[in-house]
Amino acid sequence: MTARVTLITGASSGIGAELARIFAANGHRVALVARRGDRLKGLADQLAAAGHSPPIVIACDLQQRDAGDTIAAALAAEGVEVEILVNNAGFGLFGKAIALDRTQQLEMADLNVRLLTDLCLRFADQVIRHRGGILNVASIASFLPGPGMAVYYATKAYVLSLTEALRGEWGPSGVRVTALCPGPVPTEFQQRAGLEPGLDSAILNVSPRAAAMAGYRGLKANKRLVLPGVGIRMIPFLLRFAPRGMVLAAVSRVQQRRR
Repeated sequence: MTARVTLITGASSGIGAELARIFAANGHRVALVARRGDRLKGLADQLAAAGHSPPIVIACDLQQRDAGDTIAAALAAEGVEVEILVNNAGFGLFGKAIALDRTQQLEMADLNVRLLTDLCLRFADQVIRHRGGILNVASIASFLPGPGMAVYYATKAYVLSLTEALRGEWGPSGVRVTALCPGPVPTEFQQRAGLEPGLDSAILNVSPRAAAMAGYRGLKANKRLVLPGVGIRMIPFLLRFAPRGMVLAAVSRVQQRRR
């Protein structure tokens, strides 16, 4: 029987690193993917020292067009197949779309959308064959228009939509497909995005560990959607009663206060 792994992208820090620790602690052999190979090796060494199955480390710039090929080749060389896919890699940029660098915004769309889609489709046969699962890290931004982070919010809306559709297609085959939609999480995301945490971050904040644990448990329970934190769970409910134009204006005001 072919050995199976849980493939985790963006595993070098934040939610991705915590997901790696949680899956490894629960008996999964993990394959860790991120650009920073030194961090991945450090995490892999920690997991192996704790008695977990030795992780596979794949140092790869996920923004490169051939990243999917690189990942697939590395896994094939190890003689393993993907049972669970965790698409965690992604980044955001804060600022008006016209003012932000166009190339960087397109790179964001490539990573948040194209690579995630590539990996879902590329490893679909393996995940279905092993009756495994896919955990896609979306965001509470998936539910909202995002002036001030227009492209980022749009990419996360795509992630949620794709995840729900694949759940509808692959669920009958025994595959669990779950979207993790956290709110503000104190990670390197804010620094890279150029985002100063506001009052909403203080109210809705959850730790990377808590967000990762919620995602893991949600996938295992075959939940469609995971919203870590009481405050975050209220937002999609409240949005049912608010006109879209009102939501747009409210998000605009919140984002303007960050400038």
